[in-house]
Amino acid sequence: MSVAKKLLEEGKGVYRLAPTWVPRSFCRPGKRIKLHPDDYYVLGLERGGIDERWFASTTWAENGPLTPDDEGLSYIVSADGTERVLLRDAVDELKGEVIGDDLWNKYHKWPMFSKFFDNLGPLPHHIHHRDEHANRVGADGKPEMYFFPSQCNNHGGEFPFTFFGLNPETTKEQVKECLENFTKGDNKLLDISQAYKITLDTGWDVPPGVLHAPASLCTYEPQFASDVYAMYQSVLYYEHAVPSDLLWKNCPEEEKGNFDYLVEVIDWDKNVDPDFHKNRFMAPKVITQNEDYTEEWICYKCKEVSAKRLTIEPGKTVTIKDAAAYGFILLQGKGKFGVWEIETPTLIRYGELTNDEFFVTEKAAKEGIVITNTSATEPIVMLKHFAENSELIIEE
Repeated sequence: MSVAKKLLEEGKGVYRLAPTWVPRSFCRPGKRIKLHPDDYYVLGLERGGIDERWFASTTWAENGPLTPDDEGLSYIVSADGTERVLLRDAVDELKGEVIGDDLWNKYHKWPMFSKFFDNLGPLPHHIHHRDEHANRVGADGKPEMYFFPSQCNNHGGEFPFTFFGLNPETTKEQVKECLENFTKGDNKLLDISQAYKITLDTGWDVPPGVLHAPASLCTYEPQFASDVYAMYQSVLYYEHAVPSDLLWKNCPEEEKGNFDYLVEVIDWDKNVDPDFHKNRFMAPKVITQNEDYTEEWICYKCKEVSAKRLTIEPGKTVTIKDAAAYGFILLQGKGKFGVWEIETPTLIRYGELTNDEFFVTEKAAKEGIVITNTSATEPIVMLKHFAENSELIIEE
């Protein structure tokens, strides 16, 4: 019996996942993802600080020539920690038995992942490519969504505001001029955008092609299984310069130096939408609420990826069914999830295992998972990330 099959049976359809840490050379850790303070630069200064933890990932992190082959990839681990296999390999082997036949037949992979993005400062105004541009470099377009959990945000970092899109009156010529000035200092791209103050426990929808400069908050980010992006802002606050090669990241070789192409990558109508807040902001939407538990949609404006928040009251036992496979990360509390003990760690050393992250196969999700909150005082709170989910109804 293969390791993937053995661990599937051990967990009764639920895989335990090891923490997946990802550094970024151009970022500074916000230190809100429970990694031990001594370990944020454990991979070396040349790799950068660890400011991301990826969840349910079969997607390799594109971090330059020093990137290991398994960076960004989630490992399934046994209860005793002695056996492991990549979630990607388990999906390749067991296919629909893990993610469901519909997803496998459509994508032939698990087509999403989520992460905690935890940066001390804001990111540059940047973009994720749409399919027609990502396909030119052998990649997929990348829709993503944001949620800002209060459990992960004991401080707001240096700039808890996010720039989205462009001012409605902006012209393509203005944007092109900013991009042409990228290597001359601050290209002033933010002068033609606007920032929104971020409210904890709410979220935003960020379709591919939309410029965004994420706030300095710890952000939960469900997204399509792709790591394409390009940085369009040259200098951040506090004079942090962005390498010019990131302006041309995921750009076809024949288009490098073509600023018109960079403008073409922008989904213009969505960026200059005068109703951007109305169309992209997401407050939680209650699905079920009773004395035992509350379940809410928190990311729900994208058909490719979505997320729920589940809160179980102290001392309660519930059975939760879902229509699709999902991964989850535990934010608060402890208890039982099917056959597994679950608990929220306070501090994690790099390389240590935890019991706060799992992957639920489609069959187990549909049959329902019995969850018990063993605390008399604290709720269980978890975030559940899905690929396509038939329960989700997107309002036009």
